[in-house]
Amino acid sequence: MGKRKSSKKPVAKKVKPKLETAFNCPFCNAAGAVTATLDLERGVGKVACGVCREEFVSNIDSLAEPVDVYASWIDACEDANKHAAGADGEEAEAEQTEAVR
Repeated sequence: MGKRKSSKKPVAKKVKPKLETAFNCPFCNAAGAVTATLDLERGVGKVACGVCREEFVSNIDSLAEPVDVYASWIDACEDANKHAAGADGEEAEAEQTEAVR
């Protein structure tokens, strides 16, 4: 006589965490006002605020997600702020490094 077959426990499906598609605007601080659209055929991603009408367009690849385009917008804003500080920021950094030495 053989053993009875034991029934296998059902395998629970893993739920993938979904990334956000609505973001906060860095200019007007409106919560959830920024939406991202991806045009994979043209390789262009666009984020736009529905309140203050600020927009940002960047190049994307086939693996891009809306959060990637939003993150590149935030990075571009930070770079612009650093360059806007210009010579004032560089002088302050030079003074700090001299004080450390």
